[in-house]
Order: sequence, then C-alpha cells, then structure tokens
Amino acid sequence: MLRRQFLSAALAPSLVLPWLGGHTQLHAANTLGSRFLLVFLRGGYDAASLLVPVSSSFYYESRPDIAIARPSADLTSALPLNADWGLHPALRDTIYPLYKNGEAAFVPFAGTHDLTRSHFETQDSIELGQPLEGQRNFNSGFMNRLAAVVKGGNAMAFTDQIPSIFQGAVKVPNTGLKSIGKPSVDARQSDIIARMYQATPLASAVQEGFAVRSEVMRELSAEMDGASRNAVSAKGFELEALRIAKLMRDSYNLGFVDVGGWDTHVGQGGATGYLANRLDELGQGLAAYAQEMGPAWKQTTVLVVSEFGRTFRQNGNRGTDHGHGSAYWVLGGGVQGGQVLGVQQKVERATLFQDRDFPVLNEYRAVLGGVFQRQFGLSAAQIDSVFPGVAPKDIGLI
Repeated sequence: MLRRQFLSAALAPSLVLPWLGGHTQLHAANTLGSRFLLVFLRGGYDAASLLVPVSSSFYYESRPDIAIARPSADLTSALPLNADWGLHPALRDTIYPLYKNGEAAFVPFAGTHDLTRSHFETQDSIELGQPLEGQRNFNSGFMNRLAAVVKGGNAMAFTDQIPSIFQGAVKVPNTGLKSIGKPSVDARQSDIIARMYQATPLASAVQEGFAVRSEVMRELSAEMDGASRNAVSAKGFELEALRIAKLMRDSYNLGFVDVGGWDTHVGQGGATGYLANRLDELGQGLAAYAQEMGPAWKQTTVLVVSEFGRTFRQNGNRGTDHGHGSAYWVLGGGVQGGQVLGVQQKVERATLFQDRDFPVLNEYRAVLGGVFQRQFGLSAAQIDSVFPGVAPKDIGLI
C-alpha cells in the first residue's frame, strides 16, 4: 500500500485498517485511476416513481393516488428525459443537472432473475453474483472477486460490517457511517386527534383506528428495519457523502455503501411525501459526492441498484409491495449520460411480469460485466471470474 493511502486510512474515523499482506492475482493493466462505487438501496425502492413511464396511460390508471404527473410547468410534475420517461421532481436540483450534462443515465427493466421477492434472499443473491442454479459460495461476493482482478484492487466497504458483496479471498476494510434520519410514527399527533373526538359518537372508532394503525406501523417498521440490514438512512448517506468521496478520491478504487428505508408498503407518497423525501436526500448525497470527487469524477462510475422493484399498481394503503424489475442509476464523468439505455418495451398491462411487476430485460450481471469490461479493461476470463458463466453486455453506458 502507498504511504499516502496508509495515512488516509489510518486517519479516517472508525476505520478498520486494510490487510497488509499480499496476494497473487492477475490484474488488468492501466486502470489505477478508474473508480467504481456501488450504492445498494435496501428494501426494494419503487422504480416507477423514480423513472416515470410518462407515455403510459396504464401507469396513471394503476396509480390514482401516487402517480407522478406528466412533465409540465408544474414543479411537482416529472422532469422530462425523453418521450417515454420522466424523472421524479425531487431530483430537480441534484441528479437532473447531471443527466442534462451527460453524466447520468438510467437503465429500466433491470435486475435479477431471482423470483423469491424476499428482501434477504434477493439481496444475498445479487451480492454473491453467482448462478442461481446449483450450489452457492456464501463466502464469495462479486465485488471481492472484482477487487482480485482490477489493478490496485484497493476496496472499501462503507458499512458497519463487511457485506456479502465483499466477502472473499481479498481482505477488504470497512468504515461505518452514522445512521441518521430514521423514520418514526408520530404518536403525539395521533393523541391530539383522538382527544379532539373524546365525548363524541366517533371517539371509539377513532381510538380503535389509531390502535390498528399503530400496530400495522410497528409491524411494517420492523420489516423495513430488517430489510435495511442496519444500512445507513438516506439522510445519513447525504451527510456522509463527502467523507466517502474523499476516501474514494484519494485512496480507493472500489467502494460499496448500502442505504436503507425503501420498503414503502404504506403511505409511499407521490411527488411529495415519504419516498420523495428519501429520493431528495439520496440525490443530495450523490450530487455532493460528484462535486467532491473533483477531477477524479471523470474516471468514476456510480451505480445505484436495489434488490427488486415494486408492484406496478398501488395497494390499498397507497403504497406498493414487493415486485421484480427495477431501474438502475448510472452516474459519472465518463458515463455516456443523458440517455435511458438498455432493452426496453412499452409499459402496459400486457407487458407486466406476472400481471404485477416490471419484467427484467437487463440482467444485472451482464450489464455490470459490460461496465467493468469498459471501465477497467477486463478480459473475458477476468469477467468470467467476477460473474461466472455470464456474457458481458455493453449497452453503451461507458
């Protein structure tokens, strides 16, 4: 390790120092300057609110309460990307300028062919990056295997513990982030409303309604906490983004951070509300990261993924449930941005997967294999060691 890198690591707060021993690996050439950060949104974020299918009438029929309006002069409407897609208005001042500057792209209908719809199983499946059939090695994550073939292979997990994605032969350090901004139920407001109805015929119904709501929210909160796996909140990521950028800019070429709080079964909101606030916080953090990287941003790629998308139709609680296909964000100074890329199709009932979800047309290992091949100059053999049995697919991101 370079002396500068060692000092940077030693001075970082709550940092676990990297393994100082050596290991013999086949490295790609001339790639020391390239950097890759994977941002994992744990909980299955609603891709149809982020990347809005504005040309689909079926979308607006399916989401009478939470749909994002078609682009217009109204500041709560979708931001125009092309004739078929718009961007959530919460990202107007952060990600949208990057898109217009050619430094952000989106890949709809993306994800894994894993069909469990379980947060934990699908998260593990994606992080391992191994074939769905046959035995899996739970001590071998795909970013650990990537670190073994990328020149320098200097990786960092911005997590409290080493995630599955970085498990493996290469010793990877980690540094935890502050968990800030966890959502909670406002019991004080519920109590005020209940007292307003005391001594009225509705008193019993109001009290019972709040009791049921409280129980449901406790259960959903427990599920969301579990799905997040102790990941930092979106607000926490926003506040820590500069520290992540400084470490990635000066010392590390591979990074991973997970952000929790995306399991929106109830009260998801549309242009405003819970999900909009999380997207705003995430966008602020990503924009700050891009700025702090400075000249290194030109050699940086940031990929934002989630374990799955959510149901296309809203549920009875004005939220969405576990789905399948998602949409990936790809940011960076070297990205061929200002585009919505990958295999696509019309968004209508006939094209839904199992009549409920976006299908997966852009399998994540093939897409990432194409990105790694372009960014790090990896050979076919090296790509196969990262994603066994998968042919990389270059969809024009880099």
